[in-house]
Amino acid sequence: MAVRGRGAVRTLDHNHVSTYTPAFRALRPAVDVGKERRQFRRPWWVLSLLLPLLAAAGCTPWRDYIRNGLKVGPNYRRPPAPVASQWIDAADPRVRSQEVSLRNWWTVFNDPVLNSLIDTAYRQNLTLRDAGFRVLQARAQLGIAVGLFFPQTQTMNGDFLREAATRNTANRSFIAKRYYDQWDYGFNLAWEIDFWGRFRRMIEAADARLNVSVEGYDGVLVTLLGDVAAAYVQIRTLEREIELTQKNVQLQYQTLVLADARFQGGTATRLDVEQAKTVMKATEAQIPGLKISLRQANNRLCILMGMPPEDLQKRIGPGQIPTAPRDVVVGIPADLLRRRPDVRAAERAAAAQSAQIGIAEAEFYPHISLVGTLDYSSQSFHNLIDPGSFSGIVGPSYSWNILNYGRILNNVRAQNALFQQLVVDYQMAVLNAAEEAEDGLVTFLESQEQTKSQSEAVEAAQNAVDISLAQYQGGQVDFNRVAVLELQLVQQQNLLAQARGQIATGLINVYRALGGGWELRLDNPQALPEVALAAPNSTPETTDKSQEAIPTPTGQSSTQLPVPPPVLPNAQPPNAPSNTPSNAPPSIPPTVPPITAPSPLPNSLPSAPPAAIPAP
Repeated sequence: MAVRGRGAVRTLDHNHVSTYTPAFRALRPAVDVGKERRQFRRPWWVLSLLLPLLAAAGCTPWRDYIRNGLKVGPNYRRPPAPVASQWIDAADPRVRSQEVSLRNWWTVFNDPVLNSLIDTAYRQNLTLRDAGFRVLQARAQLGIAVGLFFPQTQTMNGDFLREAATRNTANRSFIAKRYYDQWDYGFNLAWEIDFWGRFRRMIEAADARLNVSVEGYDGVLVTLLGDVAAAYVQIRTLEREIELTQKNVQLQYQTLVLADARFQGGTATRLDVEQAKTVMKATEAQIPGLKISLRQANNRLCILMGMPPEDLQKRIGPGQIPTAPRDVVVGIPADLLRRRPDVRAAERAAAAQSAQIGIAEAEFYPHISLVGTLDYSSQSFHNLIDPGSFSGIVGPSYSWNILNYGRILNNVRAQNALFQQLVVDYQMAVLNAAEEAEDGLVTFLESQEQTKSQSEAVEAAQNAVDISLAQYQGGQVDFNRVAVLELQLVQQQNLLAQARGQIATGLINVYRALGGGWELRLDNPQALPEVALAAPNSTPETTDKSQEAIPTPTGQSSTQLPVPPPVLPNAQPPNAPSNTPSNAPPSIPPTVPPITAPSPLPNSLPSAPPAAIPAP
């Protein structure tokens, strides 16, 4: 019988081959090897048939498993978020929608003192450093997750033992040598193969959590910049209110002197004097409350700059309320999705949780591993690495969680529910961002109108006080009208100072709501411009406004975060003037009418107040 081809030889059994020619007998080893190969390959064919069944045993269909890159669980896609098509005040000509960089938004105020304070806070703020260390932690956790993809156990071991065998046990006659040495040296390896993508999902989750920490750092930075600017505006506003109140006290003191002179001359009653004194003391009583608020704002600013509370008047000197530009560039509402760090952090948190679903689903399937042990063992050290001292095992293994009574399935359900919750949190973060931006816009725009009307009210109140004082001196009106008008003047002037501060605060809230300023970390902290503090009545330098597009947050996990250099808490800001007087009175903006003594006062007024009238 002629046998043709290799496949025909494999169909022959031992009896057939032995009856043919010696040429066919030479094929007997090949026939045996083929049978051994079939026996070796059979389990792998069985495993290949079981793979679809394994995929069907879990939550991920076979088609999705292939499409996901041999990973179980869902692949993440950014969820939809509710975003308006335009701002409510988009029709206002002061609201511009073109794209602009918000990297250095605080420079629109052209205030060198504010620039210096922000620079110091960026370098020294402890909350920002705390967020930076959280980024380093997340980065290390990502490295751990990547390391789990490779062999999870790789250990080297060795020992030397001096052993003694007992002679009082059974079969002690077989003990040839009671005392002997034992040298051992070996290497162990265990590698769980990532068949179902469990370790790759862990890497996805760790990478997304790293992004969350980076966005958290950016969010702290955005908040810090806004808080520093807002605290500075509050300080300047309170200083202005204190200045105006003190000037009104001086004016009311002159009115008191006038009322007392008329009382001494018999043309007025004691009631006019007491009423004038009441008005003056009521105005004077407002100053301590304003000073309390000023000190609290001062202390808050010190903490933001990472330093113990101290009097900042020597650092910042006198100054005016920061003047905001008339218009603002805000882009479109959809820009919030890429500008706001807290919105991006919420989206990345959902992405991390999506990977956790795949990690939970991987528990439905067997854990397939490669294990191996290589050992050298010898009685003497010089024979330890001889080939005869070698022993070892290597091969595949698996473990499968069965009869888990719904624990794995309910864990998948729990992870999915948590993912849905984080999606809702992301959508809510988008809505909150839009709300904060709209609140800042309406505050900025309407405060301008309020300031305009309030300036006219102050001017009218000042004229009314001047007229009433002249008429009171001539005996045409009683003092009650003068007192009411002076109180109204104090109130209107304070409201004007607050409205001016509200314009700057509204603009700060707009830029904070838009997520401006986090790009500052992309700059080299050593290359930040050193801005000298402005001396009193100095003209601030104009800062260029960059028109670069805001970079998208893609790939931020690999961005190198600057580590702020250690700075002494009491270190002076760069180029701070050392001889700035702390008690120099700030100048009054020309838009506010100056408060002066009434012109019709008689020339016979005493140069010093009478003993019965306490000086303020």
